[in-house]
Amino acid sequence: MQPKAAARLALAALALLAAPAPATRAEGEAAGAFDYYLLALSWSPSFCALGGDDGDAAECRPGARRGFLLHGLWPQNERGWPSYCRTPARDPSRAESARMADVMGSGGLAWYEWKKHGRCSGLSAQDYFATARAALARVAIPPVLTGLPREVDLPASVVEDAFLDANPALAADGITVTCERGLIREVRICLTRDLSFRRCGADTIRDCRLPDARMPPPR
Repeated sequence: MQPKAAARLALAALALLAAPAPATRAEGEAAGAFDYYLLALSWSPSFCALGGDDGDAAECRPGARRGFLLHGLWPQNERGWPSYCRTPARDPSRAESARMADVMGSGGLAWYEWKKHGRCSGLSAQDYFATARAALARVAIPPVLTGLPREVDLPASVVEDAFLDANPALAADGITVTCERGLIREVRICLTRDLSFRRCGADTIRDCRLPDARMPPPR
């Protein structure tokens, strides 16, 4: 093998060794075994633009005026996350799920989030929904974002900075902003099991790097 080719192979091997391991998740774990919560806040106008309109979602109808909605409260591990856990807790009734529509947009989403994530919390459905509400109340939503009068193009870091300004106890390594197809999609905030702000795990901190992402206004 030529010396230059050997050097390239050695560099490639070092890069693979230095790269972080991919995020891992499993399914069917025992409930209650996790390290922290990830609070996911969905920017409703982006959700509508990315497919919510096709499903005639309530928050996408004209005049709904929805901004950030609770996507979910997800049990996380320092690396990876559990899902669809085994739990003796009974599933919520349709009425119990429907009561989450004011903060989640629909009872259907509340049911899905319980099934995939809530069962992993080790809580009853009622306590999980109450904890999700408490986590949402823990975070101040920046008024400058909820009152957007028109579509804006901005780096995700501007959205992150607005949340940091509105929540002085929140640190930059405890929040991440995601994008999808050029749109600001979600703000995700890491919380301890008692809902204090904390640093996110390494596989959770994946900030959107677009120099300009679109943020549609509430409808």
